[in-house]
Amino acid sequence: MPDIRPVIHLLGLIAAALGATMVIPMMLDLWQNDPNWHGMFEAATITILTASLIAIATYSPERGILGLREAWLLTAGVWFVIPAFGALPFILATPNLSFTDAFFEAASGLTTTGSTVITGLDSAPRGLLLWRAMLNWMGGLGIVIIAMIFLPIMRVGGMQMFRAEGFDTFGKILPRAGDISRALLQVYVLLTLLFAAVYAMCGMTVFEALLHAFATISTGGFSTSDSSFGSFKGAAEYAGTLFMLMSGLPFIRFVQLMRGNARPFLQDPQVRAYITWYLIAVAVVIAWRMMASDDPSEQILRETMFTYASLLTGTGFGSAPLVAWGAFPLMMAFAVGMIGGCTGSSSGAISVFRWQMFGAALKASMLRLHAPHRFVVPRYDGKPLTEEVMHPLMIYFTGYVLISGISAEIISMTGVDFTSALFAVWTSIGNVGYGIGPMVDRTGTMIDFNDVATWVMTFDMLLGRLGLLAILVILLPRFWRE
Repeated sequence: MPDIRPVIHLLGLIAAALGATMVIPMMLDLWQNDPNWHGMFEAATITILTASLIAIATYSPERGILGLREAWLLTAGVWFVIPAFGALPFILATPNLSFTDAFFEAASGLTTTGSTVITGLDSAPRGLLLWRAMLNWMGGLGIVIIAMIFLPIMRVGGMQMFRAEGFDTFGKILPRAGDISRALLQVYVLLTLLFAAVYAMCGMTVFEALLHAFATISTGGFSTSDSSFGSFKGAAEYAGTLFMLMSGLPFIRFVQLMRGNARPFLQDPQVRAYITWYLIAVAVVIAWRMMASDDPSEQILRETMFTYASLLTGTGFGSAPLVAWGAFPLMMAFAVGMIGGCTGSSSGAISVFRWQMFGAALKASMLRLHAPHRFVVPRYDGKPLTEEVMHPLMIYFTGYVLISGISAEIISMTGVDFTSALFAVWTSIGNVGYGIGPMVDRTGTMIDFNDVATWVMTFDMLLGRLGLLAILVILLPRFWRE
């Protein structure tokens, strides 16, 4: 049986660190003379004290090395426990949500889904807006980094954490996991600052630019306005398109670029497919819209490029009414949203890498059907894909489809129309952030979904962020046996 004591200790340390970050939006509200700071202070105090007591109660001077099973537990624990603490500011401060809605909002932020149940963002306290953006930023890469900071304390094998998180380091380009995490954090911070600077030059205020930079680099999609990116037309949309696409690339490739090695980036088949598939989808939809619409060509180009970059990366920013474009662009949006960004980025959904492997397996199967006696091995980038790789892949695809279907059926059984239920599951398990359907049309949010549907969407968001397998592994009885 896995040793859960050090896992709980680490979760307590991470939650305490999360509580400390709540002081930042609290100080902003205090500086703005907004009474909302009282609720933020309560949330920070409760989180820090509770998490610290948990960490102290589970502390052991005999620090062992966590194995793979403990790494799986720690990873799952981070994504299920931390949103509970992250929800406290939404309960104790504006907008004073119920626990169900608050947990949904926190989980949506940390999983970088970007769906929301909050309206009136344009007039909301700045501390609330900052906390939502911070959840996005921490969820995109920061929680892994925070966990890595504490792993040396427990003498944990850091690469185990990366493996359990499903974060592909594409080979150990640096000797230690700690070195990798520090390099990734440097890239993450530098890109965040770059995005914020350009957004500010495109007409956003410094506050808006910083918060949208947080949401972009994390592909999280939380905005400062109910109209999302619809408030920032023109240059900001072009910049946002580029930045979202950059955020859907493997962060480790940026580390290599910073170290003067561009070859891995240029030769990565995942990167090439990611860019190619995006350009094909955009070109097809632009051509369709130009034939079906009288909108100006530049507007069609700008809106389509931005929207499908948001869909592919799972950012969830919106700048135009996608549903009004017609059935074909909506069908393309559904397909693009299921692809996702690259493995090793903050994007969600199935990921380009998995689709490429699935395509290789499908091609090999078709060749075997054509020539039954022919020995065909599926290959990726010229390398054979072993059974050890293909078996989890098939489990993942099967689980993705089954969980999506079951979730959509459960939500529709609660009284939600099937279109809203289907897209609710699509946006949740894929961490896409786009709400589509009659249940979303009134407010543009998920606020009209009942509690059961909200919990199903929340669970799907967490499953999607964890790549399904982390939960499936933990649910197996043999996981808990010696």
